[in-house]
Amino acid sequence: MLNSLSSNVVLAKARTMYGKRLTTADYNELLKSRTVGEVAGYLKNHTVYSKALAGIVESDVHRGELESVLKQKLMEEYTALCKNEAETDKYFSRYFIQCDEVRCILHTVLRLNGGVSDSPADTIPSYLYHYSSLDLKAFSQVRDFDGLMKLISGSPYQKIMEPFSPEQGERIDYTGVENALYFFVYSDILATIRRHFRGETRKELRSIFESYVDLNNYVRVSRLKLIYGADEDTVRKSLLPAGSFSKEETESLVKAKSEEEINAVLSQTRLGRQSLKIRHSYLDEIPSRINFMLCRHYIDYSIHPPVTLISYILLCQNEINNIITIVEGVRYKLPPQEIKKLLTFENFRFSEVSSVAKQRSGFSGSH
Repeated sequence: MLNSLSSNVVLAKARTMYGKRLTTADYNELLKSRTVGEVAGYLKNHTVYSKALAGIVESDVHRGELESVLKQKLMEEYTALCKNEAETDKYFSRYFIQCDEVRCILHTVLRLNGGVSDSPADTIPSYLYHYSSLDLKAFSQVRDFDGLMKLISGSPYQKIMEPFSPEQGERIDYTGVENALYFFVYSDILATIRRHFRGETRKELRSIFESYVDLNNYVRVSRLKLIYGADEDTVRKSLLPAGSFSKEETESLVKAKSEEEINAVLSQTRLGRQSLKIRHSYLDEIPSRINFMLCRHYIDYSIHPPVTLISYILLCQNEINNIITIVEGVRYKLPPQEIKKLLTFENFRFSEVSSVAKQRSGFSGSH
């Protein structure tokens, strides 16, 4: 009885909190912004982010500060929801921490390579200083690869990074590091789901993460093959761990030689057939849009608290990504309609892909 009550609390809280998300009208107002300060000002004065942004100075706010504050708010909400779902917190909090730690490491690699000048501390949400085992403040002091390795010594990232030590005067292989780190993160979360969840809960959680991994691999194959002309071995080394695609299906993607062949392989899978229907400006949008649709479905229809909780967090992460996309578009003076094409939110052509959620989840409900 207590477990049932606890479950109902999580389901109700997550759905109520999601009901306060940004609306289409909010996005249209944000797209009218001409500066980062105007974006922050609208969020501060007219949306659920008002309390989180109460202390910012709109005229001085920058992208990194805004992103950090929004992520901090998200983690506070996650913690609040997990008060009634401690087991889920135990298994998934590591995933969210790892994602932010990896971003910090990658930002440092970019800085060492001369790609960015700002410190990773600019975008680190304050929660991470409390939960991460890494000395995050020291990242801004790193001056070379050896310094970075010393900083991550004893962490799971140490062995992952060791093969990427550059020759004297050479740049760090950023793409290789990125692939290796995210392979670790997604392998870990998929293994966690397999080990600790059962039945429909496991099925739904797997559908969320496996579809994202599979479609990211499709994007990687397409980009490497069609844009960079990469050979098969290079493509294989760049893939994330397999999700629901079989080894044979993944290998067929790798061996495909043209866009038509790649899409033909993808169309042999149910997930692939639905994904190919999605309108997009860039291939990278496909995984995130399918992920949005699945989570959007589950937050309405799943009866399993871990699924609803994770769906809520991933939907909120999508909303933060939308905000950052608007900020970047405003900074580079892109036309509002061009920025809008890059966003994924509630009125995004839901009818085109609603069947993805039904087929992947086994639910019969519809929007």
